[in-house]
Amino acid sequence: MVGAGIFALPAVLYLNLGNFAPIAILLFAIPLACIASIVAKLSTLFERSGGGQLFAETALGKYAGFQMGWLTICANTAGRAANFHVLVSYMAALFPFFEGTIARPVTIVGLIASMTTLSIIGTKRSLGGIWVGTVLKLAPLILLIVLGLGTNGLPTDVQLPEFSGLESVALLIAYAYSGYGMASISAGEAKNPRSTIYRSIFMGLFGVAVFYALVQWAYIAINPDPASADTPLAAAGLSLFGEWGAVVISATAIFSIATNQLNSFVVMPRILFGMGERKLLPRFFAHVSERFLTPDFLILAYALLVFALALSGTFKTLAVLTVAVEQVGLALILISFAVHWRNNFRGMADTIGKRWLIIFPVAVLMLVWMALQVPALAVLSVTGMVAAGTVLYWLFKRRISRELSPVT
Repeated sequence: MVGAGIFALPAVLYLNLGNFAPIAILLFAIPLACIASIVAKLSTLFERSGGGQLFAETALGKYAGFQMGWLTICANTAGRAANFHVLVSYMAALFPFFEGTIARPVTIVGLIASMTTLSIIGTKRSLGGIWVGTVLKLAPLILLIVLGLGTNGLPTDVQLPEFSGLESVALLIAYAYSGYGMASISAGEAKNPRSTIYRSIFMGLFGVAVFYALVQWAYIAINPDPASADTPLAAAGLSLFGEWGAVVISATAIFSIATNQLNSFVVMPRILFGMGERKLLPRFFAHVSERFLTPDFLILAYALLVFALALSGTFKTLAVLTVAVEQVGLALILISFAVHWRNNFRGMADTIGKRWLIIFPVAVLMLVWMALQVPALAVLSVTGMVAAGTVLYWLFKRRISRELSPVT
């Protein structure tokens, strides 16, 4: 969840919401928690990888399940491709060499190759890399919070913003929070997935909510140069620590984005693996490396797609498109939840109390409100992605039928 968003969020939120920004971050987490509750509850019904794709397939059929997996992969690979450009830009801020016309694409290739290799050689090794990156990206930000608030105090002058101001940044906050349900995608490789995934979703959402709010309060307390809106936390580091502070925060951004990228290389191919395992995709997609016990072909295919998109450089509207696609996916998850509830799938209805009569409507209202913030161009893009997914579904369905046909 903590990727590139937090390094651009503080200045934009402060510009639109003033000192109310940290409170808005915390308040936003409440309706999101209702949606997260639905993902978490559904995760207790399964011990296989797939996440939302698996939820939709079991409740709504193979076509809905395929579309869920397809849309998730499309949004994620576009996001990874765009973030590699951001990652190289931060590297170039410290070492201008990386901005060269040849150095930039070569660096992107090297980064993709490194993350692909680390993902293939083993999940435990990949998670070790994620742990190291997480420490390196959080430690400087925690220091910024402690010293920023310790030196300047917690801002207490709060004025309610106009509602239009909150609407203008709603998609950005949603983008910063995106990823809270990602743990359910790789449930098949987790110990005690039904309890582990459930806890991790809530720990991630509320932990990040508090962390983002503290970063926002520290930014307001430090009050850096507003002209540095593109790199607000680097500006905060400059104000607090001097030149070396800006360098440390820039390096932190590099570790943060890189760790976020590696996390997707580890997790996202598992969606396609689960689809191949359940005969939604041809047999190729269920291949596992005999040596490393990882879906090596899928990781390579995922990396090639990210590489192709990264070279195209056409992802200026990525954040909005990502959130737009997420709304479609969340809609499918909410419908799947209702279907499983009605059918008492694996005893689900027997374990649901009256609180769900509040949680579910709040989740639906939040989803509808977020969908209304999506611009028309993003809606058209998502419609095109759904159409492409439909074509692929029928092509793969014919291929799978041939694979399953008995040899005569």
